[in-house]
Amino acid sequence: MMSPHDGGAPPPGLALNQEQALASLRALATPLERYVQLARLHGEDYRLFYRLLIDHLEELMPVVYTPTVGDACLAWSRLPARPRGLYVSRRDRGRIAEVLRGWPRRDVGFIVVTDGGRILGLGDLGANGMGIPVGKLALYTACGGVAPQACLPVMLDVGTDNEALRGEPGYLGVPESRLKGEGWDALLEEFVAAVEAVFPQAVLQFEDFNNACAFALLERYRGRLCCFNDDIQGTGAMGVAGLLAAGRITGRKLGEQRLLFAGAGEAGLGIGATVLAAMREEGLSEAQARERCLFMDSRGAVVSGRQDLVAHKRPFARPRAPIGELAAAVEIFRPTALIGASAQAGLFGERVLSAMSQVNERPVVFALSNPTSKSECTAEQAYRWTGGRALFASGSPFAPVEVNARTLVPAQGNNAWIFPGVGLGLALSGARRVTDQMFLAAAQALAAQLRADEIAQGRLFPPAARLRPVAAAVAAAVAAVAYEQAHATRPRPRDLYAAALAGMYEPKVAA
Repeated sequence: MMSPHDGGAPPPGLALNQEQALASLRALATPLERYVQLARLHGEDYRLFYRLLIDHLEELMPVVYTPTVGDACLAWSRLPARPRGLYVSRRDRGRIAEVLRGWPRRDVGFIVVTDGGRILGLGDLGANGMGIPVGKLALYTACGGVAPQACLPVMLDVGTDNEALRGEPGYLGVPESRLKGEGWDALLEEFVAAVEAVFPQAVLQFEDFNNACAFALLERYRGRLCCFNDDIQGTGAMGVAGLLAAGRITGRKLGEQRLLFAGAGEAGLGIGATVLAAMREEGLSEAQARERCLFMDSRGAVVSGRQDLVAHKRPFARPRAPIGELAAAVEIFRPTALIGASAQAGLFGERVLSAMSQVNERPVVFALSNPTSKSECTAEQAYRWTGGRALFASGSPFAPVEVNARTLVPAQGNNAWIFPGVGLGLALSGARRVTDQMFLAAAQALAAQLRADEIAQGRLFPPAARLRPVAAAVAAAVAAVAYEQAHATRPRPRDLYAAALAGMYEPKVAA
């Protein structure tokens, strides 16, 4: 366990102002080296760390979070940086509340927890997955203005089935096979009960659990405490926001889209569920909305005739003939938008993207898998293989692309556009529960923040430099739903947006 910020002065040897710190970072050769340097800076002078991140979000967010955080997690046990967060081991069963009480602060407002079961598109990384809660909470502060002292990253170390990782010298986690079944359920129940007892005002965010566990956790606890799953609900809101923004270019309402999802895990089904809710709000029936969505997994189209579908996929199965390949699905289903959340690099090949361009004047292509090495296609491939007509978004950032004498700026469809604002809105209202309507409102608020000049550049999301005011708009929308649904516990401010901005943490550092 690492203690939270003590507010002490940085020791000799580290840069003492932004200019020096930024120059030192830029002199390093690789993003991972910059990640390590920023982690050291956080441990020694957290105010400077956050001031630097806030003022240079466009440049540093890819270092602090995706895609670099994937490399950091792979190397987590070997990184030469001060440990961060709270590790709760399977060996702590029976005393988890005591472990949480050992955290030096009682004013924790946000807990991001993972068991390392499915880290980005990298799979089971066990205790090395701590980089995800650490990175998410850094963005809570940088983008959502949440005070860093209110943030607690937690790793539930239940073991790992990654044999190579278990055998790695210096591995920080329990070097045993992953806890499963009743043992895993009991550990999660004890942890949630401990959070309720020790940090009753905290928002609990589940992050990067494997698919089956993630859906079960959300259903088990969403009616009991203020919690959500960012991989399902946050990704869902981000995806819908991108589709709404694309509709401002194509002239299509969401209910007029035909959506093909490549990937039927947390991200794909999360976007699908939020899409269905938004379509119903536009006036479509449940059957009409579902008919406009087709999901593909590793075994083909998710259709009702399949006997191998797990429980969380069955509601999304359609009564259609089987389709085995993605390119064939594009040609048969004729989607207006292709949404990738498959963690399969290169899945959107030339045949797939060319087929999208043949059935659409402006094909919408979202390659959302992280890190970059798992992206379904690059920005350049999406633009080249559609003649520069694609409306493209990706999970990790790509550089602008020159096509037909035009500079196209690819959008980054990152959950950082959603979860910091959602968290801020929950805190602003004192919400007791998190509802799907809040995420739909977040999506609509985000899409409304896109400016005409940004749309002209091909963007589907605002630039990272505007993340803070965008987060305030998302927070206001989420808080408004909390008040409307009677989940709020705090008096309603006259101006929710102004209140969200005014309450943001602003680190003060020496010039």
